[in-house]
Amino acid sequence: MSLFWFCLFLALFILEVMTINLVSIWFAIGAVFAFFTSLLVDNFLVELFVFIIVSIITLIITKPFLKRVKTKKGESTNADRIINQKALVVKDIRKYELGEVKVLGNRWTAISDEEFSIGEEVIVDKIEGVKVWVRKIDN
Repeated sequence: MSLFWFCLFLALFILEVMTINLVSIWFAIGAVFAFFTSLLVDNFLVELFVFIIVSIITLIITKPFLKRVKTKKGESTNADRIINQKALVVKDIRKYELGEVKVLGNRWTAISDEEFSIGEEVIVDKIEGVKVWVRKIDN
């Protein structure tokens, strides 16, 4: 069974290297421990038990650390400067349909839960991908 655990470790390690996210590292570590257990004991159930327990323990131990590391903070870009700026509607915006606005000299595809006609002024609420969400100017 040693060969099985070694091959499983290699497969899981290769899978881990090929992916961007951590998906199999815990099981690869469990396979290493099961491999060494198989060198000492000739009982597949004991080896399987070691594999499962070590995989669970490594998952539990690393989970809080991974949460801190993987918490992605939004990258600020210079496009953020248009948020809360006035924009001029240059193509009609229908409710939840794409229109177009001009803000700070640039044209943006715009969407809203309201309707606006060409020439109206709106406020840019947020950027979502390559679209801006706009709303009426609060008076």
